[in-house]
Amino acid sequence: MTDIVRLGVVGAGSISVRGILPHLSMDDVQDRVRLTAVCDPAPGRAQAAGVRFNIPNAYETYEELLASGTCDAITIASPIGLHYEQGKAAIDAGLHVHFNKTMTTTVDEADDLIERAQKKGVKLVSCPGQMLRPMFQRYRELIHEGALGHLTWAVTGAAFGNYHENERVRGGDDPLSNINPAWYFRRPGGGPLYDMTVYGMHALTGILGPVKRVTAMSGVRIHEREFRGEMLPTDMDDNTFMVLDFGDNLYAVAYGAAAGGIPGAWSPTFFGTKGVLRDGKLNEEAIDYPGRDLEEQYKNMNASLPHVVGPHREVEEAHVYEDIMQLVDWIREGKPTISTAEHARHVIEIFDAAYRAAASGQAQTLRTTF
Repeated sequence: MTDIVRLGVVGAGSISVRGILPHLSMDDVQDRVRLTAVCDPAPGRAQAAGVRFNIPNAYETYEELLASGTCDAITIASPIGLHYEQGKAAIDAGLHVHFNKTMTTTVDEADDLIERAQKKGVKLVSCPGQMLRPMFQRYRELIHEGALGHLTWAVTGAAFGNYHENERVRGGDDPLSNINPAWYFRRPGGGPLYDMTVYGMHALTGILGPVKRVTAMSGVRIHEREFRGEMLPTDMDDNTFMVLDFGDNLYAVAYGAAAGGIPGAWSPTFFGTKGVLRDGKLNEEAIDYPGRDLEEQYKNMNASLPHVVGPHREVEEAHVYEDIMQLVDWIREGKPTISTAEHARHVIEIFDAAYRAAASGQAQTLRTTF
């Protein structure tokens, strides 16, 4: 067993400042994982994060962090379009890697990272670990037990709205509160699929299994967004609607919209000949699963996750902390996680194929499974 995992954080942006750094600087995890390094190219941001969260090494470049020898593993919390190259460099340096959603933007990139990691003997964990949630595990059991009769279709999705522009780390004047959200709307890696729809897609496929074919329509609906008086251009599709084929005429609708959405659709809704499963209810009757009482007590679905205990239930982005701790446990105890890179790759292929289907007008057959 490795006693304590030395963890580096790549990117001191919104997800790090609101979630990763607060969780991993708490006293109760120091016997298992310690923050040893942080990097961010924005002038002064890594240094400010180091001071606030007591991280001994702060760098402006990723290359400095990799060369420092201060880390056993890293969590990549940079813009999604950077994840492939940064992940590749970390794997080649022999570091274990946690990817904040999403691991890469194409299935070929995901293939390459998984193959490199296997050859190098390092571990990869990719957010979001939606099937760690007891509610979704119970969903899968109910569907397989026939509680919905013949399953007919499902729906999931998410919408940008103004969520990112309004995050609490955007409106200040210091390096940890003036974080610009422009990358969310740009290529590569922007758009609501990789950033938001990815949650529902991990749950949907975790419950039903791999998708066989995808078709879609996609494009840019809102061409500019305003942030603190600055106009942010959108060149990545922000309005994508997909039909997913699971085989045997079982279909799902999934979307990543510029704004608006079906209430609660981030959590998949399932329809069958015996009713509806949604929002933790079967035909409007609450289902039972471990930790439901904690979720209701804290008004937080993350409260039922395995590592989200005590003060972690009060801090933002606890699900990201959970996925990082899945990697920590794997490194320390040799205990693999169900939040696998192979599952992440399949979801990435769904999005990759959806963009190709929209461009070509032809349904795309998928080749990955998990």
